[in-house]
Amino acid sequence: MSASLIFRTAHIADLPAIIALLADDALGREREVLADPPDSRYTAAFEAICADPNQRLVVAELQGQVVGTLQLSFVPGLSHTGAWRGQIESVRIAAALRGIGAGQQMLEWAVAQCRERGCSVVQLTTDKSRTDAHRFYQKLGFEPSHLGFKRKL
Repeated sequence: MSASLIFRTAHIADLPAIIALLADDALGREREVLADPPDSRYTAAFEAICADPNQRLVVAELQGQVVGTLQLSFVPGLSHTGAWRGQIESVRIAAALRGIGAGQQMLEWAVAQCRERGCSVVQLTTDKSRTDAHRFYQKLGFEPSHLGFKRKL
């Protein structure tokens, strides 16, 4: 990729672009709500993330446009002798930038942030149906080491 992305903490004004990125695939279209102004649940979640020092909602910019997003969570734990974990979630990159290194640049930046926070491990989850994402994450050194379970409430 010729141009470098700029990574920064998201601002409330970025919320529509973030929601649009989250909705830009088959799974996202089913579960996200595109509205202007954004649904109040997004605003409440944004405010909760911003208020928590162990959470960081990040955007990637290219030429002043939001083209990617992810959420970093720093999770303390007792296992692994009290190790902190970096949890990466809601990873999205604009469709036009997929396959040219933008996603790799964003994930490598996120891993570096976890390392700076003293995390011993970085983990992420992805839907079983996202086979392209699985290949992408494995290419970056992530291993499918656990089986995850969810229960919708």
